[in-house]
Amino acid sequence: MRGAVPRLSLTLLAAESGARLCAIIHYLVRGQLGWFGLTIACLVPGYAAQLLSILWFRADGHTPGCWLLALHLLQLGLWKSFPKPGWASRDGDSCRYWDVARAAAEAGGGAREVLAQLGDVCVLRLLEALLQTLPHLLLQAYVVVAVDPAGVIPGVSAGLSLLSLAWALVSYSHFTCLLKPGHLSPPAAVLLCLLLWRTGMLGTRVLALVLFARLYSFWVFAVAGVHWLLMSFWLGAQQTDIVAQPCCWRLFNCLLGAVYIFCYINVRPGPSKTRVAVFYTVSTWNVLYSTWM
Repeated sequence: MRGAVPRLSLTLLAAESGARLCAIIHYLVRGQLGWFGLTIACLVPGYAAQLLSILWFRADGHTPGCWLLALHLLQLGLWKSFPKPGWASRDGDSCRYWDVARAAAEAGGGAREVLAQLGDVCVLRLLEALLQTLPHLLLQAYVVVAVDPAGVIPGVSAGLSLLSLAWALVSYSHFTCLLKPGHLSPPAAVLLCLLLWRTGMLGTRVLALVLFARLYSFWVFAVAGVHWLLMSFWLGAQQTDIVAQPCCWRLFNCLLGAVYIFCYINVRPGPSKTRVAVFYTVSTWNVLYSTWM
């Protein structure tokens, strides 16, 4: 199962990238330069994950070469690391999806090395999905709902983005499970249930926001802003110690509060039933408030 997760992640990443490219060409051919420009703009935040990937390479003691820099400029840094001869694979450092899948398939690949490789790439993919895939999903969903309901290419791109984003969350949860004592890998049925849960939760949130934007235009930012402020203050009240510096801690809470508009991500150890209940309570209130406006 450990090797199947990176292989499926790589497959969904390739399908999502291909559908995004088709959507860009679709808008360009049809002369819809506004949607073309917005779709291109959704690619820009993804460079944050690529930059973090390069910084991790440098932190591991490796000097990125021209090929590696070119891959990251093309936003393919999560696919393959292309290490130079002599680069040491210390605890799985500096590897990406292709390397993780190969290491998991090899009989000699140790569990510790595979786990370290999987951790790096899951965190990078989750960051890329939240910064790049989520805005692209919102944009294409709005195009399908409000502009071109018969648009097949935007619809397929939105569907694959939703599935890829949901799987990025599931693979991150899978990695956190492996960090527990015993390194027990969840069975396929559990991962499938998690995928269905994440897909349903994200799909309904995105659809609700898109429909609200279709009816009330810019008022959607007011509703999302209230939700974001509530979640940010709530995260600050929890005193999350994942970031030590005060400024970075506030920035982290603000960014995670924006993510909580769409989905819940557990960033603290221990039971999370109470935190999940609070999250769904606020989300339900947000939906009801949006309906009554």
